[in-house]
Amino acid sequence: MRAVQVPEPGGGFELVEREVPAPGPEAVRIGVDACGVCHSDSFVEAGSYPGIDYPRTPGHEVAGRIDAVGEDVTAWSVGDRVGVGWHGGHCFACEPCRRGDFINCEHQTITGIHTDGGYAEYMTAPREALAAVPEELDAVAAAPLLCAGVTTFNGLRNTGAGPGDLVAVLGIGGLGHLGLQFASHAGFETVAVSRGTEKAELARELGADHFVDSEAEDPAAALRELGGARVVFGTAPSKAAIESVVGGLGPNGQLVLVAGPEEPVELPVGSLIDGRSSVNGWASGTARDSQDTLEFSALRDVTPMVETFPLDEAAAAFEAMHEGDVRFRSVIVP
Repeated sequence: MRAVQVPEPGGGFELVEREVPAPGPEAVRIGVDACGVCHSDSFVEAGSYPGIDYPRTPGHEVAGRIDAVGEDVTAWSVGDRVGVGWHGGHCFACEPCRRGDFINCEHQTITGIHTDGGYAEYMTAPREALAAVPEELDAVAAAPLLCAGVTTFNGLRNTGAGPGDLVAVLGIGGLGHLGLQFASHAGFETVAVSRGTEKAELARELGADHFVDSEAEDPAAALRELGGARVVFGTAPSKAAIESVVGGLGPNGQLVLVAGPEEPVELPVGSLIDGRSSVNGWASGTARDSQDTLEFSALRDVTPMVETFPLDEAAAAFEAMHEGDVRFRSVIVP
């Protein structure tokens, strides 16, 4: 098979030929139909995540079909459409796993980090990492939903916000353009916060009820004028952007961050105390969460905006994502 690998930290991407992998007894082999390119793939290219063995094939937004199953796999069959996301398996034995908190498994496997991912024609995955892909979703549309999609869908549905609550999505990019769609379809009064007016029309097409241009007005003041946000959902990895919206939280409001800058963020602790507000982070989800995301997306026609690249242009797909030259997700089609 053909696969794209990173030979060593900082070594770029190279197209190679490999033996088609055989699944273990509790795993399946997947013929990859599409693989999204995520900013987290830079961990592999740069060698900035612990525990990576090289060479490594990245890719954790994988949609395809099972073409072989291990001898102990009974719930999945050859021909099933499946997806694999960031969460690539758990141990079932550590304390978080014993409590059913698989996303915080102390020994979790990360697809494309600890095991080879979807920048290839085939890959293997353990059975607990598989999400069923609805037939209504095409593979190219399904792939980004397995990381960007589950992160935004799962993050929003776990805030406790209900229909009619004011929910602001900070940033309209690879995560934010999906967050707006999920927030709108969940029945929230949805606010898009972005720099400039370039994306204002798109934000409304994606479901925003309000648009705040953070260059033209104070976004915190704008949110307070709307009654204060029950949730500000931060998808922009910008220190200044995050700090600018905290004052827009309403009573018991939450700033939920799914992307963040490398530098520390300064927050007004006094106003958080006065409003009994909170700041928390959210990371993706398990395979069941991914399947919920896919099913909801098929039901409500939530669709990522993508540009596709062939496997031999994986480096270009990664560069376009990394530089923000793609609107909004790069997807590799082997």
